[in-house]
Amino acid sequence: MAAQVEAGKVLLDSEALNRTLARIAHEIVEGNRDLERTALVGIHTRGVPLAQRLRRHIADFGGVEVALGIVDITFHRDDVMVRDGQAPRHPQPVVRSTRLDFPLEGMTCVLVDDVLSTGRTIRAAIETIFEYGRPARVQLACLVDRGHRELPIRPDYVGKNLPTSRGERIQVQLVEVDEVDRILLVPEPEKGRHDG
Repeated sequence: MAAQVEAGKVLLDSEALNRTLARIAHEIVEGNRDLERTALVGIHTRGVPLAQRLRRHIADFGGVEVALGIVDITFHRDDVMVRDGQAPRHPQPVVRSTRLDFPLEGMTCVLVDDVLSTGRTIRAAIETIFEYGRPARVQLACLVDRGHRELPIRPDYVGKNLPTSRGERIQVQLVEVDEVDRILLVPEPEKGRHDG
């Protein structure tokens, strides 16, 4: 897939993004003394390659290859329900796989996502995980926290706090998905401002 070209201000380039991920990995190692009982769980789409990168950093720093999982939150999102037989208000998401190939009981699951805003994605991810088992703890690592919380969700590990206005958004681009590593500040599309 070709990199999406959008007018926007570059907030982090490839080098800064990698340094930020290395720091988050160090913090995860420091915050979880028992890495054998720690798993990284990436949230589709960009949380998955971020979790994979963090896993490599943790193996370098901590000497342990932590468990890796993937969650798809589609069935727990609160914006895709069709009520009263009406058509959905927004385009419906593509359903992807959830893969948690390790026992959750007794584990610390570190959810990994690219941008934290309202907290609704994280709520849905936690619900998804608990359908598969009951981990000892759930932590949250995000590359960017842009504010605008609607739920009482707070990350344990944050790459960058980048407050934005309602008319702006943070766009994370990763080589694995977008063929480029960078974080942009871009104007919110007009249609996004007037929907629902």
